[in-house]
Amino acid sequence: MDNQLKLGWREWCALPDLDLPAIKAKIDTGAKTSALHAFHIDPFTEKGKRFVRFQVHPIQRIDELVVECVAPVKDERLVSDSGGHKEMRYIIETVVRIGDKCWPIEMSLTNRDTMLFRMLLGRRAMEGHAVIDPSASYLNGRLKPKRLYGLI
Repeated sequence: MDNQLKLGWREWCALPDLDLPAIKAKIDTGAKTSALHAFHIDPFTEKGKRFVRFQVHPIQRIDELVVECVAPVKDERLVSDSGGHKEMRYIIETVVRIGDKCWPIEMSLTNRDTMLFRMLLGRRAMEGHAVIDPSASYLNGRLKPKRLYGLI
């Protein structure tokens, strides 16, 4: 455990494969799979491979900032949300960076417009990589999302 990343209950992350340099994530050991806020989710096939194109509002309450992303589809799964509602979701694999550590994670795509966090980092993504201090926040630094997205 000494070489594992220490996380607070919320952390700033980057998803470099998706051109998302900053997104605030809730560290959620109750969620099996990580989830990313996505809308206008559009699956397509190219050269026999399945992809999904989608848009993200990476910063809460700034709907003018829209990042378009494309990723290979890894799977489609029935996922239960915190209210017990089941939804079929696209699953992608992407790299997450927190602090100076990077590793690949699976992420479901779903509209999280009404949720406080644009991303949940679920327990599968943390296994073998991180330990959580639920009393702490932003143990791996605070990013300047408006600056990173060129808004200031």
